[in-house]
Amino acid sequence: MPKFEVEFYTKENGEQPAKEFLLSLNTKMRAKMMSSMSILQDYGYELREPYSKHLEEGIFELRAKVGTDISRVLYFFYVDRRIILTNGSIKKTQKTPPGEIEKAKRYRADHLRRRESAE
Repeated sequence: MPKFEVEFYTKENGEQPAKEFLLSLNTKMRAKMMSSMSILQDYGYELREPYSKHLEEGIFELRAKVGTDISRVLYFFYVDRRIILTNGSIKKTQKTPPGEIEKAKRYRADHLRRRESAE
């Protein structure tokens, strides 16, 4: 089965929030998150906890844990087996911050709007 393709959401100004988040992580956490992304490429829709969890309205989170630190990168599925990584955060509480989920939804809406107008 072909792998899923992981891409970074790019804002109109060229910023890639998920990529910037990944680059801000320490080496161990970044390596762990890259490993989770690789598993996501292999399993896509079928990936479940502890790696991935559906949050709401088609927004999922990818998790990586080093010691007591947990990083999350939010993403959604797009056509042709594509996965778009939107934004990330270090877990401080049990729940993903609602603001991060809202941001992911805004980014997805923007991505879809710009892709549709480009085609």
